[in-house]
Amino acid sequence: MTPGTEIRVVVVDDHAVVRAGLAQLLCGAEDIDVVATAGGGEEAVALAAQERPDVVVMDLQMPDVDGVEATRRIVAAGSAQVMVLTSFSDSERIEAALDAGAVGYLLKDSDPEDLLAGVRAVHRGESPLHPRAARQLLGARRASPGVELTAREREVLGLVREGLANKQIARRLGISERTVKAHLTSTFATIGVQDRTQAALWAERHGL
Repeated sequence: MTPGTEIRVVVVDDHAVVRAGLAQLLCGAEDIDVVATAGGGEEAVALAAQERPDVVVMDLQMPDVDGVEATRRIVAAGSAQVMVLTSFSDSERIEAALDAGAVGYLLKDSDPEDLLAGVRAVHRGESPLHPRAARQLLGARRASPGVELTAREREVLGLVREGLANKQIARRLGISERTVKAHLTSTFATIGVQDRTQAALWAERHGL
């Protein structure tokens, strides 16, 4: 790689020691330049907009704005490509991060060379996935049989995806707020989610 064409990276992690260690590791590679580090999601979004890096290495659990929401904002703004680096390997978090626009998902127990390779892969337009994350995704797909929702439940779920509150959904559909709550309770149980955020992500994945 010629001088001045290094892969520009922003590292995001709420633990200062981890953040410093990652920056040191990445800067040790001749083709990677860490242009900034952030300790939270809000700071990450601001730095990505300011620095316009090639890749953001993003932790998921942070005290202010979490990594999924920060990823969504960074991707929506076109500021950078995001590669998640986290200790969480459950399918729900993996899907949420990928749905938010992350193009890679590595775990913190990855070998240092795998992290470097992941950053390079994202820069090339590829989507690196830790083997355990890939297995979780495949397992989740096999464990999710087709679900049957009523026409009204699909309507309500679609409006939840749009971000409408129960009162707004009731007004839009001409039904009572209590009926909306009943439909949501039934829908959550049918699709196997616990809250509106998870339901909205499910609806987005399934094209509602």
